Amino acid sequence: MNAAKVLDALKHRFPNEAEYHQAVEEVLTTIEEEYNKHPEFDKANLIERLCIPDRVYQFRITWVDDKGNVQTNMGYRVQHNNAIGPYKGGIRFHSSVNLSILKFLAFEQTFKNSLTTLPMGGGKGGSDFSPRGKSTAEVMRFVQSFMLELWRHIGPETDVPAGDIGVGGREIGFMFGMYKKLTREFTGTFTGKGREFGGSLIRPEATGYGNIYFLMEMLKAKGTDLKGKICLVSGSGNVAQYTAEKVLELGGKVVTMSDSDGYIYDPDGIDSEKLNYIMELKNLNRGRIREYAETYGCKYVEGAKPWGEKGDIALPSATQNELNGDHARQLIANGCMAVSEGANMPSTPEAIKVFQDAKILYAPGKAANAGGVSVSGLEMTQNSIKLSWSAEEVDEKLKSIMVSIHEACVQYGTEADGYVNYVKGANVAGFMKVAKAMMAQGIL
Repeated sequence: MNAAKVLDALKHRFPNEAEYHQAVEEVLTTIEEEYNKHPEFDKANLIERLCIPDRVYQFRITWVDDKGNVQTNMGYRVQHNNAIGPYKGGIRFHSSVNLSILKFLAFEQTFKNSLTTLPMGGGKGGSDFSPRGKSTAEVMRFVQSFMLELWRHIGPETDVPAGDIGVGGREIGFMFGMYKKLTREFTGTFTGKGREFGGSLIRPEATGYGNIYFLMEMLKAKGTDLKGKICLVSGSGNVAQYTAEKVLELGGKVVTMSDSDGYIYDPDGIDSEKLNYIMELKNLNRGRIREYAETYGCKYVEGAKPWGEKGDIALPSATQNELNGDHARQLIANGCMAVSEGANMPSTPEAIKVFQDAKILYAPGKAANAGGVSVSGLEMTQNSIKLSWSAEEVDEKLKSIMVSIHEACVQYGTEADGYVNYVKGANVAGFMKVAKAMMAQGIL
């Protein structure tokens, strides 16, 4: 395989899909050496088959707002690869959603799910609908219209969606209710469900907690831990909230959080009481992070990211490409020793190069944020056996999975000088499992 040629062919076939191209390029350049050790892969044209989704569903959604006006949005589901299990991946509701972003997310999800050790393929879906500023009744009507199209393409052994940006417990509940009405079945087709109807304990916390469990393994390898470390967190949604919660529990200090309008910097640290305020602000009141600064009298910077502040560890937990090369150089200059990604592909290729050239600890999202989908997989298992596990049991399994992912990254990513290239390690480990499964199943 020649990575550059494969990428050029994909760009020609699928133009104007920058995020998808970026995700594919990052994987191809890191697995090229390992791939070329297996001539049987090339003979089966495995790489092209792995890069292109199995299928993509695209549809119009029509719904009525509270004023009686008819609104339209686009809906999508990308079913990327099911070589090792049913398609599995979140649904995102955000005005930025387009096919390129969902293809990149589904591609990444395939390898992330492979790393978890659980039998899950990769998929992703969503809509350019934004719940922000909408009433609960409007969200419900939109979701029900969305499900009128999506329901026929998903199922417990086919495709199991979950939440993502803009899709929390409320939205999953509405989706599950409509799916149940249309199919007349009560199955574990969605994860991230409420505890009352098949959800798993620790699922809301899983992505944030898992990110910190992975970070702790990286720090442990360097003979240190989180105690006393100053952490810069971006975002203020589910992932950021539980990332911050686990950092506090393990002795770290969180000084920043953000949303799409700007970021707050609290030099005294966001303690448990302040974090509870943010959770209420975001989860119940659907407010903006600047309100925290007004309440606690700290710095708020509009229209900016928190990466210029001083900190030991950066935990990007918002969205893709939120941390660029200039941000990365600023972090290094300020003494940052580790970056662990809670979001999907939050660092640009230039930023990743800066981190790796500086030889700091850098964990890509497909490894570090795999905790969310891991507990989704554990929720699927609980639904299948019609049993629920305690929070302690689920948390212990989550820790074990994150340790296993770290070990796989070290196995495939350790370079001659001892530096662990976690990007290469995660990509090669995830790729090899999917590749071997595809080869065993024939040319399909």
